Amino acid sequence: MFKKNVGGIDRMARIGGGAMMLLIWAFMTDPSPLWLIGIVPLVTGLMSSCPLYNLIGLNTCPTK
Repeated sequence: MFKKNVGGIDRMARIGGGAMMLLIWAFMTDPSPLWLIGIVPLVTGLMSSCPLYNLIGLNTCPTK
């Protein structure tokens, strides 16, 4: 479906950062669009694919 282009440390940083932003948003008293900012890195990290990386030709997956 999607070409994997996110790997290793990049993937873990996306998952961790996105999850942290969603967790912070869940406990905020004033709702904000932080969940939108958090969901993008979380989903791209879980899928190991980033559409922006495809557009600019970047790949952080290890070469075989």
